[in-house]
Amino acid sequence: MSIADRVRYPEFLSRVMTAEEAAALIPHGVNVGMSGFTGAGYPKALPQAIAARAKAEHAQGKPYKINVWTGASTAAECDGVMAEAHALGQRLPFNTDPIARKAVNSGEIDFIDMHLSHVAQHAWFGFLGHMNIAVIEVLGVTADGLLIPSTAVGNNKTWLEIADKVILEVNTKPPARMEGMHDIYYGTAIPPRRMPINMTHADDRIGDAYLKVDPAKVVAVVETHKGDRDNVFATPDENSQKIAGYIIDFLAHEMKMGRLPKEMLPIQSGVGNVANAVLAGLLTGPFENLLGFTEVLQDGMLDLLRAGKMSKASATSISLSAAAYKDFEDNIDFYRERIILRPQEISNHPELVRRLGIIAMNSMIEADIYGNINSTHVMGTGMMNGIGGSGDFARNGYLSFFVTPSVAKDGKISCIVPMCSHVDHTEHDTQIIVTEQGLADLRGLSPKQRAQVIIDRCAHPDYRAQLQDYFDRSRQQGAQHTPHILTEALSWHQRFMDKGDMRS
Repeated sequence: MSIADRVRYPEFLSRVMTAEEAAALIPHGVNVGMSGFTGAGYPKALPQAIAARAKAEHAQGKPYKINVWTGASTAAECDGVMAEAHALGQRLPFNTDPIARKAVNSGEIDFIDMHLSHVAQHAWFGFLGHMNIAVIEVLGVTADGLLIPSTAVGNNKTWLEIADKVILEVNTKPPARMEGMHDIYYGTAIPPRRMPINMTHADDRIGDAYLKVDPAKVVAVVETHKGDRDNVFATPDENSQKIAGYIIDFLAHEMKMGRLPKEMLPIQSGVGNVANAVLAGLLTGPFENLLGFTEVLQDGMLDLLRAGKMSKASATSISLSAAAYKDFEDNIDFYRERIILRPQEISNHPELVRRLGIIAMNSMIEADIYGNINSTHVMGTGMMNGIGGSGDFARNGYLSFFVTPSVAKDGKISCIVPMCSHVDHTEHDTQIIVTEQGLADLRGLSPKQRAQVIIDRCAHPDYRAQLQDYFDRSRQQGAQHTPHILTEALSWHQRFMDKGDMRS
């Protein structure tokens, strides 16, 4: 398929150029908004051309760095190549690339970790500075100049609106029959002109199928023909299956107690093996006519849709393994009727998360005995990926689960600690913590009650007595609402830093 088949707006055909020619339009020091959300819909050609330009400029002793804003994470051929070329000055709001992560933690890249629902509005408010250029992947352009979105919507709507100039990457690899799958809402506004978002069901369509752009802004069109990164999901291990089992049993119990309707409530699920294990558990659980209202559609939700267990799924991105993507491509007409892709300011919007009553399931690095959650920082200082959308869903959802194995590094790190070394979600946003050891339902409990339940049900046996000893001694001194021994609260992390093991 030629680019002329995908770009049906004649004016844009005269602006087709190579990635290298387009990269020459991006000067040092500018703010660049790129498409991409969780390894889907990111530009495939421009980042590599930008990296090559950066290396050439640096070889001549000239500075060349840009600031990159996206929807969420991209891939090695985007974040990775630019970080390796030292082409990134600032990055927001989320990253999973190991090369970029190393540069963030060395201090080379200024990383801004943000709630994903906040990014678009903060850009509109002017809090982030001025966007000079947007680089957006699309599947094509209609005869009227409307853009057909790709496998991720993310913040593309906002970038197209606020950027001075736009470079389009037209990717002819994803199926053209994705056209019509998207729902782009154009009703957002800046306070005090905001209106309620007219969505009362997870599968409501409230917008347009296309992205809009001022044709005068488009300075380059680059053709690509390449798929998104291949996500590899390992078969869920025993711990993941145990965690999933506790969650499935809990949901069934909530239904039996009348706290969940028989068709349940819309599901938000993070990415990874535990999330896929939970979704696999829903396949065999007593649940029908499920709805998904999440950020990322991964393999497990496609399985639920195909099995008829889930009727519709709403997200901002599709991030699949190679096998699942082939199924998606081969059955695109089936999935187009059941999947809705929205901007992330809608998929993650707190108003909608609360109204729809989302059941949120997200991973964590560690939890402390009072229910505070660290989702982002290893040993309190090293950035892993970012908070992502977990805060959007945890604070506003109907039920909020945080999950992790109880230990890491072959048991040398306890994921249940006296005090979190960094806090992303406070005890007020945490309802349920799950490890392979068990499930702690924290609803309606005081801090001291929460601590005992977490120690009893979630801590690994190798650390349970150590945690109990800390908690018992903390109750013998100081104020007793949330007892702590401040001289010891972070000693577990220091012990690991000094000796390589949290165990005393």
